[in-house]
Amino acid sequence: MSEVRYSEEHEWISVDGDVGTIGITDYAQQQLGDVVYVELPEVGRTVEKDGDMATIESVKAASEIFAPVSGEVVKVNSALDDDPATVNSDAEGQGWMVKLRIADAGQLEGLMDAAAYKKFVEGLD
Repeated sequence: MSEVRYSEEHEWISVDGDVGTIGITDYAQQQLGDVVYVELPEVGRTVEKDGDMATIESVKAASEIFAPVSGEVVKVNSALDDDPATVNSDAEGQGWMVKLRIADAGQLEGLMDAAAYKKFVEGLD
């Protein structure tokens, strides 16, 4: 079972081997409101930690999604093209966005575990 880590930008990453599955947190989707469009990167693109990875548009605003770690995009959730609202209904499950081959596993150490992220979010309210 893989551990889920969280960024202060409200992305989550679940790691299996050297591949991380990334999406936005349930807290983030609640803040965005109804998601109407998700622009995902091309497979093969290299992204840098904290760099732009994708764009998400909701009825409230458009927001950049930042890569919690550096790596190469190996798969995107193309099902979001047809049903972007999946991000609202299951942000931390079927609403995943990108699978990334992690370039530096050490970058995971800078991310929060579930308890630390929960405390971080509680501090925002």
